[in-house]
Amino acid sequence: MAVTTVRRRNPKDPEGRMPLMDHLRELRNRAVKAGIFLILGSILGWFLWRGWSQPFWGVPSFSGGIFGMIQDPIIQAAEERGSLVSINFGQVGSAFDFAIKGAIWVGVLVSSPFWLWQFWAFITPGLTKRERRYAIGFISAAVPLFLAGAVIAYSVLPNAMDFLIGFTPEDGSNVIDAQIYLSFCMRIILAFGLGFLLPVVLVGLNFAHLVSGRQIVKQWRISVFLSFLFSALVTPTSDITTMLLLALPLLVLFGIAMVVCVLNDRRRGKNSDEPDYGDLSDDEASAI
Repeated sequence: MAVTTVRRRNPKDPEGRMPLMDHLRELRNRAVKAGIFLILGSILGWFLWRGWSQPFWGVPSFSGGIFGMIQDPIIQAAEERGSLVSINFGQVGSAFDFAIKGAIWVGVLVSSPFWLWQFWAFITPGLTKRERRYAIGFISAAVPLFLAGAVIAYSVLPNAMDFLIGFTPEDGSNVIDAQIYLSFCMRIILAFGLGFLLPVVLVGLNFAHLVSGRQIVKQWRISVFLSFLFSALVTPTSDITTMLLLALPLLVLFGIAMVVCVLNDRRRGKNSDEPDYGDLSDDEASAI
């Protein structure tokens, strides 16, 4: 007679504390859920990437799809300069690979509310019940900022294309590999989106008792330097205007994040029952 063993779950701690293995299981579960949402977003991204020429089920036509939108900046820049530019698919399967990568990239953008929620849900076990209520606020701020960064990056692409194409000789032409062009656009748009997301993550770390507002204010010079460094690295051109389009909004968002963290520390200080581990030294152990 076979004996089945029933695995008992550890009782849930009201303060969100759990053993290391439970943390790893929680991380695995959140990663799997985020992956499922990413797959579903990529399926939708496949249709959005290619577009459709005829309306169906009340949905208007979307001729050209996302690929057409990504291709427009370089085509417009070429037309303004009167130069020849074309996107080249060098191999038989390049177009298919290009569509797959584009669908996954669109899936990351479309499913951003869901995988951002999973990220926040992984942090919330270490928060108090009151702070867990801010999850909706986190998603409400993170998703628009992530998408706003992507939109600003797309608005920068025409200037970037015009700058880069300007180095082509008058009698020359640009035959650009599709994979390289897509990687270029993906890197810029995702970098802008993630850059706008960093201040929200900073606030999340403060609510998770991992960093205090006082520490953030003390390191404001480093935040300014890193904002300009990040902007210089991810922007495709060497002109200062494009870099400032990313650096200045980042500085404003970091300033807002500092104010929110300081106000949260003051609120937390009034409630002495809430733990605060942000001011611990490197050699001092917490109660976790």
